[in-house]
Amino acid sequence: MDSPVVIVSACLVGLRTRHDGKDALSEAALSALKGSVIVPVCPEQLGGISTPRPKAEIAEGDGRDVLSGSSRVMDENGRDVTANFIRGAEETLSIARLTGATAACLKERSPSCGVGSIKRDGVTVNGAGVTAALLEKNGVRVTGF
Repeated sequence: MDSPVVIVSACLVGLRTRHDGKDALSEAALSALKGSVIVPVCPEQLGGISTPRPKAEIAEGDGRDVLSGSSRVMDENGRDVTANFIRGAEETLSIARLTGATAACLKERSPSCGVGSIKRDGVTVNGAGVTAALLEKNGVRVTGF
């Protein structure tokens, strides 16, 4: 069987991994992934942050800036969780390499998984999350839902 292997934000497939302990089940994502081998991941959990957890946002710029060291990820309590987000992105990339995944289907508006949009001060802005930026930088094709 030669089905494509795709990294998928765990919340999109119905796992309760969001910061608030809920899922973000997406029938559109599941439909788009039909025939693929789905590898669900939650970069924030892989980075050592529990669920539920305080909301987090990228302070300035986007995930590319976090990876370059010019921005931070801060949770709503003022705690710097940058190292957790970078570790989660690196673990997700490792899983992609181990499974042979060349594509990822990720949750928009997330500081980890946002592909074209993230939240800042509760408002949706253009930008990529930390994991999306790292995957893309390493040749994984990312799509947002």
